[in-house]
Amino acid sequence: MHPIEFKANEGQEAIYLQLANSLRDAIKAGKLLKGAKLSSARTMSAAYQLNRHTVMNALQLLVAEGWLESREKSGYFVTSTLPIESSSEQQKQPAYKKKQLIFASPLPEPTTININHYQYNFAGGLPDIHRFPFNEFKSALTKACRYIDIGKLHYGEIGGTSELKAQIQAYLSRARSLKCNDLLICNGSQEALFLAARSFISPGDYIACETLGYPPARRAFSSCGARLIDIKQDEHGLCVDDFAKQLKQYKIKMLYLTPLHQYPTTVTLSPTRRLQIYRLCYEHGVVIIEDDYDHEFHYQCQPLQPMAADDPAGIVVYISTFSKLMFAGARVGYITARDEILVQMRANKQLINHKNDVLTQLAVAHWMSKGDFERHLKRTTKLYKARYQAMADTLTQYRRQGLPLQFSKPDGGMAMWVNCKVNVQGVKQRAHEQGIYLQTEDEFYFAHSVRSLKPSQSDHSHIRLGFAGQSEAQMHAGLMALMRIIYP
Repeated sequence: MHPIEFKANEGQEAIYLQLANSLRDAIKAGKLLKGAKLSSARTMSAAYQLNRHTVMNALQLLVAEGWLESREKSGYFVTSTLPIESSSEQQKQPAYKKKQLIFASPLPEPTTININHYQYNFAGGLPDIHRFPFNEFKSALTKACRYIDIGKLHYGEIGGTSELKAQIQAYLSRARSLKCNDLLICNGSQEALFLAARSFISPGDYIACETLGYPPARRAFSSCGARLIDIKQDEHGLCVDDFAKQLKQYKIKMLYLTPLHQYPTTVTLSPTRRLQIYRLCYEHGVVIIEDDYDHEFHYQCQPLQPMAADDPAGIVVYISTFSKLMFAGARVGYITARDEILVQMRANKQLINHKNDVLTQLAVAHWMSKGDFERHLKRTTKLYKARYQAMADTLTQYRRQGLPLQFSKPDGGMAMWVNCKVNVQGVKQRAHEQGIYLQTEDEFYFAHSVRSLKPSQSDHSHIRLGFAGQSEAQMHAGLMALMRIIYP
């Protein structure tokens, strides 16, 4: 006599899984009692018209799951110790319900924007991926695979492959006047920011940030328990006097800065203010996080060297990324700082993900060593400078036509910060509905700062217009449609 009725359904999951599911359900329902002996695999295969190996696979799966036990020369039996639903001879399994979970710090579901859904893309930090030399980089990937040192594919080299670190160190020295003894390769600058916070911040510590800033950075700091202090900024960047006042009121542990192209206003912090800020941080024991996310794209003059290039006290943690030079999906960023800091960051990185993808690191290293990286950089800088000029000319033309636009042409970057002189609340949503992606002023404040300088929504009049990610023709058409939305 066979344990259950069974008929396989073609076109569904594997037949052995169907049989295993049927046997498991019969055990749960009490149709097969504890300790009951099943028919032999040969008998079941004949009765169900199945291959004997199919039946054996189903039985072995249930043995592995603990529903059946196999006894040598005796066959298969229902496990006698399972807490299963059964007939009156067996105790019933309790009815389990999902319980309320208690998370350490509940976070909302992450949201991402699919730029491909928009006809016009004014995202402020996205490169034009269509101009990336994929065939050239494919050659670098091929070489990385062909000449791979197998030892590099194991755990180890938490800080990054020696080949990529050597290329970045040489490039930083040559292009940014930044000499560093060591680097830590990260999964983009976002991981670098999180590692900086994890390495320095204890719950309740204070981090100072410019009032308008990069939202993912502040979320990373907040998730590590930091309390954020907004510092006033003006048309020249962070206000030194206000920073000095807050240092007297709060025991600030870190200062987060984007000094070359302030995010989102694109203002370049002057050498005088940089020196004043550095001295204040030194006097008060504050670590500076310098986020230099798009250093190369500077058009009016040579970019100022990073603050980290002149850091005698070793208080600057310098973060940069390849996301603007390549594409965000490459996930290659890096940190340089004094040795004691990098030790802590490597230890924290090992806890998170051990190391970055090795093949990508080796491919980027090879790409840089051949000079292709800097040739690509020169091409894109020339392209973005033309688009930068085209956007400035177009906005100036609209202003001459009577629109109350106000903007300062930045020294560099990938976006412009434009004052529309009207309330832009709701502009983003209306623009998105018409296939236009842009960001408005309200997105760059952090409402949960201990000292929040976020103004009322009626005072939000700025938009951030990226110019790097689309052609001049698309930019012109997108701006025309956007002006109709802002000034109906």
